[in-house]
Amino acid sequence: MTTSPGSDINGDMDPDLSDYNPNRLLDTLIEKLRLKNDAALSRALEVAPPVISKIRHHKLPVGASLLIRMHEVSDLSIRDLRYLMGDRREKFRISDKQFKPKDVSAGRP
Repeated sequence: MTTSPGSDINGDMDPDLSDYNPNRLLDTLIEKLRLKNDAALSRALEVAPPVISKIRHHKLPVGASLLIRMHEVSDLSIRDLRYLMGDRREKFRISDKQFKPKDVSAGRP
């Protein structure tokens, strides 16, 4: 029987891994890259130090470009990085409304 990371033998999620927590992601990167602190992590990721601070304090989400950069410097898969921060979605769904052109004829006589 296989279990997913963060789940026990019954398939129940470990409460420590089930919620969104970017700190776990940042701390794991610091440990894996053998860095001393957030400032060193910001240099490794080539972002300004306030970006890491804002992510750590839940003021800024981890964006796609930063997630890709984390993947490049750590060699962790995107799936693993998302899992570390608590993102458990299997797929991303984009609304079809985002790709439809605006109806310019509506509202005109």
